[in-house]
Amino acid sequence: MKITFPYMGSPYIYEKLFSLLGHEVITPPRPSQKTINYGVKYSPEFACFPLKVILGTYLEAIELGADTIVTSGGNGPCRAGYYGEAQKKILKNMGYDVEFIIFDEPKKDIKGFMDNVMKIKGDNSWRQVLKTVRTVYDMAKSMDKVEKIVEVKRAYECNKGEFTKAWHEITEEYRKIKTSEDVRVVEEEAIKRLNSIKTCEVPEEERIRIGIVGEIYVVMEPSINGNIEEVLNSYGAEVERSHYISEWIDNNLIPLGVEKKEHEILKKGEKYIEIIIGGHAKQSVGAIIDFMERGFDGVIHLKPFGCLPELISQSVIDKIMREYDYPILSLSVDEQMAIANVLTRIEAFLDVIKLKKHRKRIAR
Repeated sequence: MKITFPYMGSPYIYEKLFSLLGHEVITPPRPSQKTINYGVKYSPEFACFPLKVILGTYLEAIELGADTIVTSGGNGPCRAGYYGEAQKKILKNMGYDVEFIIFDEPKKDIKGFMDNVMKIKGDNSWRQVLKTVRTVYDMAKSMDKVEKIVEVKRAYECNKGEFTKAWHEITEEYRKIKTSEDVRVVEEEAIKRLNSIKTCEVPEEERIRIGIVGEIYVVMEPSINGNIEEVLNSYGAEVERSHYISEWIDNNLIPLGVEKKEHEILKKGEKYIEIIIGGHAKQSVGAIIDFMERGFDGVIHLKPFGCLPELISQSVIDKIMREYDYPILSLSVDEQMAIANVLTRIEAFLDVIKLKKHRKRIAR
């Protein structure tokens, strides 16, 4: 098998899993305008934007020789659950004979999940499989930990671009790991390097912290959300997302013992959305409440154009803004997204937050 996968966040975690299991891996290129053009051309007009970008990613990977696509399923009454089947049919109609291996949550279909595991397992012993999974899981946890440091410290860098350059070089070091011990060594060196980068002192009362919530793909993939984390950092705002790959693994692939955070977030959203309506609508609302309770100054909500779950959460978000007088900016992401317009809205959003913080300081 020549395996490829969706490009979402760092591709090196998926790449490492399959390569350590002995498979030939075709790492897809970072989504670009070419990727989007491919996806838009061959997808239904009103398909979700993530479906279009992911389809474009698959087409680019197939051009590079991929014959097997490994991906995940979706949750609830959301079109994401049909991505795999829809994309399989589109590619078949285009003349491509590609195998799809779609992983759904094990608690939904343990037999199907294990059947897929057997396809990926190959000739490896179960001991080797478990060791590989442990290594890749440690890698995901470690990369998320280091990235969170970047998302905070980059807001205060004295020399613009240093943290981004360091992060790119650190991810290349993670790409070389083979064991959990390698992960530990890379993490220690990464944190040491990040702490050595000069940052400018900003008084605590002037610091701005922004949460990012929304549909997982547009939240996690910077190439299609306008590099929003880096943009916010460049304006001097700390950032934290509602989605990280290691947390997604905890909540969806590990059945017991580590779901506490997801349950807490869902519980916080129950006042506004009582049931799971698909996608990450309830999680988005719960995450907003969580960020607010933790003292974040505002939240940016990212939603693919036409995403029904996030449209529902959008209507709830308007209520939260009025009820708590809390700054929330919703941005729609699709192939027509105008970066200049987004930047203007972000600047205005941050100005509102700064004015609100200033008034609070005066009132004390």
